[in-house]
Amino acid sequence: MVKGLYTAYTGMLNEQNRMDVLSNNLANVTTVGYKKEGTTSQAFDEVLDLKIKDSTVGYNLAQREGYNSRGVKIGENYVDWSQGSFRITGNTYDLAIGGDGFFAVEFTNKKGETSTMYSRAGEFELNVDGYLVTHEGDYVLDANSRRIRLDPTKDSTIDRMGNIWQNDKQVAKIGLVDFEDYDYLEKYGETYYTPLQGAKITNATGQIYSGYLEASNVSSVSEMVNLISISRQYESNQKIIQTIDQTLETAVTQIGRV
Repeated sequence: MVKGLYTAYTGMLNEQNRMDVLSNNLANVTTVGYKKEGTTSQAFDEVLDLKIKDSTVGYNLAQREGYNSRGVKIGENYVDWSQGSFRITGNTYDLAIGGDGFFAVEFTNKKGETSTMYSRAGEFELNVDGYLVTHEGDYVLDANSRRIRLDPTKDSTIDRMGNIWQNDKQVAKIGLVDFEDYDYLEKYGETYYTPLQGAKITNATGQIYSGYLEASNVSSVSEMVNLISISRQYESNQKIIQTIDQTLETAVTQIGRV
């Protein structure tokens, strides 16, 4: 068994995983409220001993204590929660969150099941019934987790606290919530997040800016630089496999004749 083949192979798998995540980031560089993702990995010297029945090595592949993986072990992906830049739209129902917090949205899946999702994308509008909804038609919830219904014939203003005013009267308040630990949020689609068991909701400290949208926090320049780096590292691992293959061919066809 030639260990170098497997070491280079794990390196190629790791770079492929990085490429998949990077490609998704570039595809959403213009998506409102999108938070870019990153990847992690562990080298051989960091993983000298894998735990018994490590699920990351494959289904039903039990490993003995002391088994070492001589290559790269793909780690978990993570979300970069840094603030995206604001883009001026002038539309009252385009909302951006300055600081920490999420909009609460009543999401309906293809089976007709409803659940509460959370998002930073505040590209909202009024439907024909006067409800404040997302572009996908999901209802935006207020501070009491109820649907927000407004009079479409009246002008609206929204202050920094999320209060919605019509004819100098407060008619609703945008629901803005935050979480104690973002590790308990699972990504759903491109801009929705659903809380996992153990997630703790806290009061949001962010402010709402009407007439603005929070752009994606993906930097296309840095992602393109990473794209070149990933491509070169993938090619390096590929050349290692080709070199070992040529060495084995020489050993079989030439040295074996001696």
